[in-house]
Amino acid sequence: TKRCGSCSDLLRENPGDKLDIRLNPDGSGQLYVPGLTEITVQSPEDINKVFELGHMNRATACTNLNEHSSRSHALLIIIVSGFNSTAGTRTQGKLNLVDLAGSERIGKSGAEGSRLREAQCINKSLSALGDVISALRGKYSHVPFRNSRLTYLLQDSLSGDSKTLMMVQVSPLPGNMSESVCSLKFAQRVRSVELNSSSRRHENSSTSSSPTHNSVEVTLSSAQLVSAETFTFFGIFKIKVD
Repeated sequence: TKRCGSCSDLLRENPGDKLDIRLNPDGSGQLYVPGLTEITVQSPEDINKVFELGHMNRATACTNLNEHSSRSHALLIIIVSGFNSTAGTRTQGKLNLVDLAGSERIGKSGAEGSRLREAQCINKSLSALGDVISALRGKYSHVPFRNSRLTYLLQDSLSGDSKTLMMVQVSPLPGNMSESVCSLKFAQRVRSVELNSSSRRHENSSTSSSPTHNSVEVTLSSAQLVSAETFTFFGIFKIKVD
């Protein structure tokens, strides 16, 4: 079995820079980021090495809340395809593993300069995710996936017949009570969302998944202030199994 992986560090010094996201030319209707470097892997250990490479490249900085605050979102994409020699059919599945940056209150984190811009950027992307969740929950005809790089890239995992699991991490500290309550309310909103093929209505219908393409997303939302991060860095690691 041949497995190919792609690893790319998409560092954006300027939060206003546009992340280059396009439709895959293979006709699958999936979004992709051009310029990824393919790496051949032969085992789960090889995949772990690719993951560790990306983890080491995540931007970190010191804030009042965390000495080694990771200033980034991280995304691990695993694509598995199989061929049924008896039926002559090929199926493909996709697993998105996402570690989201934590929401940050500037007054507590003491962010200044570039750290302040990072905090503003991450808060904006998380707000966009909240807007998408609200639209999905209300079954709106328009879902604003394109309002953020994050939601735009993950739209195939937040619509259609996808299965999504979200874990929200909260702080046990009394001083972070208001933030923890907000995080739990957000989790409650996510829990009420129902994803199915009839609800897949977003801006660009041509980006819908192939009927044989199922997506699963696990989102780890570090909502506590101890892990204040931003969206100036986005790491993508894709492993194709063929």
